[in-house]
Amino acid sequence: MNWKQIETFRVAMLTRSMTVAAAQLHTSQPNVSRMIGQLEGEVGFRLFERRSNGLLPTPEGEAFHQAVQRLFLGMGELTDRAREIREVGAGTLRIGAMPSLVMSVMPKVMQAFRVRYPDAQVSIYSSDSSTVAKWVSTRYVDLGLVSNLIETPGVMSTLWATEDGVCIVPAGHRLARKKAVMSSDFENEPFISFTKSDVTRSTVDAAFQAADRRRLTLEAPYAMAICQMVGLGLGVSIVNPLVVRHADLQGVKVLPFKPGIPFSRYVLVPQQQADSALVTAFLECLEGVGGYGERGGRGRVSR
Repeated sequence: MNWKQIETFRVAMLTRSMTVAAAQLHTSQPNVSRMIGQLEGEVGFRLFERRSNGLLPTPEGEAFHQAVQRLFLGMGELTDRAREIREVGAGTLRIGAMPSLVMSVMPKVMQAFRVRYPDAQVSIYSSDSSTVAKWVSTRYVDLGLVSNLIETPGVMSTLWATEDGVCIVPAGHRLARKKAVMSSDFENEPFISFTKSDVTRSTVDAAFQAADRRRLTLEAPYAMAICQMVGLGLGVSIVNPLVVRHADLQGVKVLPFKPGIPFSRYVLVPQQQADSALVTAFLECLEGVGGYGERGGRGRVSR
């Protein structure tokens, strides 16, 4: 038996007329009669008695119709589920990201994402790059946003973007009048650094090399906290421009820094797993808000 025979039988049962069934199915009455006959041959019993005033289902036909109805109810559930997946997405979108990204670009990305999936459940988790990579490898999260690549089995990476770091100083600071700042301009300046465990710290320190005359008096783990401290006049610093771009900073002047200090950021996803509709939509929103379009090709983090 095939689906066309089943559908024809169901409409004939509901209408009790081959003529009406043919009209509803947009076919001819002889074609309906042929389909019913073929199905009766397949099941091995009569489904209807043909009467002058229409069709009379046999007891066997009534019993078979109950099974067909259950089939169509199941199809209705499949249709509803497909609509739900299309409108809400499959399950929960789980995102792991570094705190600086959660506190800067993430709110605007989620604002754009909500336009497309207003009812999708989203969970955002925050930690350092190494922990986020482990979350991706164990599929605790669906994707991760990090600034440092950590060798982690089972993880694929995409370069999100690379930008030069920017210098931030208090608005009334002597350096605020410069068009660009160099490492030599920081002599005797209180400098707010990332903590020593942060890879960014060593990258920034390397730009100053042996001629480093900064006063390293304060350390903080998050770029957003450093920006706020600079705004309060506690020192100067060099941070990721993405954080500055998406933060409402008060009392802070942003300046180019020479030589350039590259700040890269990456998207991590599990290996051998296709992106869900929710992940795809999130990455498209990230591209629109956070410059994800500058990414390179996807490559393996681990070997």
